[in-house]
Amino acid sequence: MKMPDHWLASPWRRSALAVLAGALPVPAFPAPSLWWLAYVALVPWILLARAAPTGRRAAWDGWCGGFGFMLAMHHWLLPSLHVFTLVIAGLLGVLWAPWAWLVRRLLSGVPGRGRVAAALLVLPSGWVAIELVRSWQGLGGPWGMLGASQWQVVPALRLASVGGVWLLSLLLVAVNVAVAVLVAVRPARLPALAALAAVAAAASTAWAWSPRPQTVGQARIAVVQPGVIDGVDSGDRRFDREEQLTRRLVGRDPDLIVWGESSVGHDLGDRPDLTRRIAALSRATGADILVNVDARRSDRPGIYKSSVLVGPDGLTGERYDKIRLVPFGEYVPARSVLGWATSVGKAAGEDRRRGSGQVVMSAGPGLRLGPLICFETAFPDMSRRLAADGADVLVGQSSTSTFQHSWAPEQHASLAALRSAETGRTMVHATLTGMSAVFGPTGQRIGPRLGTDADTAVVYEVPLTAGITPYVRFGDWPVHAALLVLAALGLFEGVRAVRLRRSPPAPHGPPARTVRGSPARPGR
Repeated sequence: MKMPDHWLASPWRRSALAVLAGALPVPAFPAPSLWWLAYVALVPWILLARAAPTGRRAAWDGWCGGFGFMLAMHHWLLPSLHVFTLVIAGLLGVLWAPWAWLVRRLLSGVPGRGRVAAALLVLPSGWVAIELVRSWQGLGGPWGMLGASQWQVVPALRLASVGGVWLLSLLLVAVNVAVAVLVAVRPARLPALAALAAVAAAASTAWAWSPRPQTVGQARIAVVQPGVIDGVDSGDRRFDREEQLTRRLVGRDPDLIVWGESSVGHDLGDRPDLTRRIAALSRATGADILVNVDARRSDRPGIYKSSVLVGPDGLTGERYDKIRLVPFGEYVPARSVLGWATSVGKAAGEDRRRGSGQVVMSAGPGLRLGPLICFETAFPDMSRRLAADGADVLVGQSSTSTFQHSWAPEQHASLAALRSAETGRTMVHATLTGMSAVFGPTGQRIGPRLGTDADTAVVYEVPLTAGITPYVRFGDWPVHAALLVLAALGLFEGVRAVRLRRSPPAPHGPPARTVRGSPARPGR
């Protein structure tokens, strides 16, 4: 695959091409969900960086591609953050500059089998290292990890139970590198074919070997989705609608009822009237109700976003305060420097406070649930921790009403499938305005999904499982393996540089003349 020379000769055209190449993987995610695209979407970007005339140009191609990837992945933020979305994409795009430099370093020209084999290890490892860095909540969290595009592929979900979404990203990049080698470096096709065979073998092994979650019981969990409610008194009217929908569950014997994020706009310690109304619903339905409070606390300073469990007698004392907040949406990082973002978009006017740690709640007889709030469902380490601490069910309370008509609601809901597969636990993704869905312990959807046009209450019969998956047991081992590969590369390059400095310089001048294989005698 070769672009016309006049296209690649122009820096501006080349940069535009890199931006488009970086954005190419995004349709593999919901809403388009073209999951198969993820297996080849990086190939144009790899080929462009490979053909860069210099390492600096390759790094620039990586930056432009990273900018395109991040902008396309977060395009739905534009109405809220406006120009600041471009700033964020530009800053995070820098992470791909070293990766593209490595692409050129390992695959430029006609690389031998050794360089190709190294590329098949190093480039996936470099990509995972990028995902690790940008997974820090201050940089936006792990939204749009490449492996998350495989949320509906059953063999991929089985792999996620072994190594989490990290393993999926690692293998997807390896496949893309192998395809790029097959396209552009045919003399070195043997290592590429071996890499494809290894990925297929890994998927087959995970399918046959990884333990299936063992079902030990069942629970009936209801999701209440009130739909879009606008207006100056929308908070009170939303509560009324949630109350109406919850009353429809009387006689349906749920074990737990879940309301979405920010379903209650007042601190329940400060509004005993609201607590009494929720407790009355709990008595009528026979189930505890997990609500979500977004309000200033009455017992401590600041605004908190909290999952609160209410039983037939009122507050049960089970509470979880959100610990990972959405940058700019719930707090402004380095507000003294970046506070101007509030004047150009819908950034948080006041920083919300963080909780002290994760909790597992006891809801009714024998049901232990692990709450996560909105943005937190993107973090695989949080759901893994809850499963390890004994949660029977993971519950994500979310609201994406600000981005109602974008790809965000469906992409957010798809993350629950991965968290289920990784942990072997059913996950309930409950929202105010859709997309709400429930995924079983293997990551496959249970019952109907509630779209962005639905306002209803639905009861799901979900399996309860015992045991833990390899991912819960061994953690982020693909990340550790990737970092070891990069460390080995750094050590190798360091030793090579030292040897080059110590090696004697090449002799100067033309080589001695020879006559019939013998050194020529000097002339008389």
